[in-house]
Amino acid sequence: MKKSAAAILSLLVFVAAFAFAEASELKTLNDEVMSLIQKRQYDRAAILARQALDKAEMESTADGHDLATSLSNAGEVYRIQANYALAEPLLKRALAIREKALGPDHPDVSRPLGNLALLYQAQGQYALAEPLYKRALAIREKSFGPVHADVATALSNLAALYRAQGRYALAEPLYKRALAIIEKLIGPDHIEVAIILNNL
Repeated sequence: MKKSAAAILSLLVFVAAFAFAEASELKTLNDEVMSLIQKRQYDRAAILARQALDKAEMESTADGHDLATSLSNAGEVYRIQANYALAEPLLKRALAIREKALGPDHPDVSRPLGNLALLYQAQGQYALAEPLYKRALAIREKSFGPVHADVATALSNLAALYRAQGRYALAEPLYKRALAIIEKLIGPDHIEVAIILNNL
């Protein structure tokens, strides 16, 4: 009896270690995708994003966190490459997984909302983008309060949409709010301040 319990325990430890290694590999892939996006190495990012997505599809956990991350990253790469037909279903699926696992108002839902809004904005589908940006902003304000970097980002994203539409009277107060938040959080001499001032 003791030997079988020890054998079961050993097997469980082995399975847990294997699962941890697999999850670590997937996280490393997704982190590398984000790094390549920041470096503007989109072709390489697309290859790794596809690998991460394939791996996540095979290993998806009950909550789908890793799968949603991989879907979101791949969708982002395709959006940046203007491959909208590939990006949209991935971003929609990432959003659906996050909403199902976390609820519609969880702060981790705001990122896929924003990503999908960026996709629609890039295609000139402003009527589809606007409610997504507004919802992402509302979630972030509720989750983090009115003075938070994520709120400033959401404000800037919505303002950029209005600016792209020529709705400057709506864009300006949002940019001003974002500017005030960033100046308060990181000071007036930060590059983010310059970016927002340029958009005003």
